[in-house]
Amino acid sequence: MRILLALLFGALLTAAASPQARDWRTNVGVAPATGGFTVGNPAAKVVLVEYLSFTCPHCAHFAAESKAVLHDRMVRDGTVRVETRSAARDPFDLAAWVVARCGGPRRFAGLSSAIFAAQDDWMKKGEAYVQANLAAVKAMPQAAQLRAVADNSGLSAIGARHGVTPAALTACLKGDATLSPILKMTEAAFAKINGTPGFEINGTLAANTFDWATLEPKLRAAGAR
Repeated sequence: MRILLALLFGALLTAAASPQARDWRTNVGVAPATGGFTVGNPAAKVVLVEYLSFTCPHCAHFAAESKAVLHDRMVRDGTVRVETRSAARDPFDLAAWVVARCGGPRRFAGLSSAIFAAQDDWMKKGEAYVQANLAAVKAMPQAAQLRAVADNSGLSAIGARHGVTPAALTACLKGDATLSPILKMTEAAFAKINGTPGFEINGTLAANTFDWATLEPKLRAAGAR
């Protein structure tokens, strides 16, 4: 019995002394050179840059299909760091990017996932609103156009559910702090990629790669686990 108790307490002490592995999904930030939102281990062996459009169906499929392995395993365990840059294709996309980035790096994962998941719904509502109010929308300044699209498509409501209040969204649409990085990243993105989604692995563009099934083996070949 004494031996059994000694072994038991020894096992408990060993378990208590062993540090829990860090979840690198909580380590988020902004890439100084580009403005892209980053998540993961700064010392990760593999750095993935994703160029995404919120109105791109392939991007929505990629976001849904990749999450379980890319974010919940590779990023979590520290072998991959992801930087997400905008590749906005149209005004609806631009409005979605403003909402997604308005919550900052910590809210970006939840916001972007929710926006992609509801893509069909908010795009249909946004298009219907603009078609019915085209003259009025065209007469608005850009910030007012984006706010009208966000409010009437349901993007603002998605933002509110993830902590982006109407007042916060108003602040994000004032000045260039939110919009300017989106436009700069988009211009730089389409100077490199032919369509969305697009990817770079450790600084090299992943050619002919538009889905998770094609990207995953390339990440593993680079050292992702």
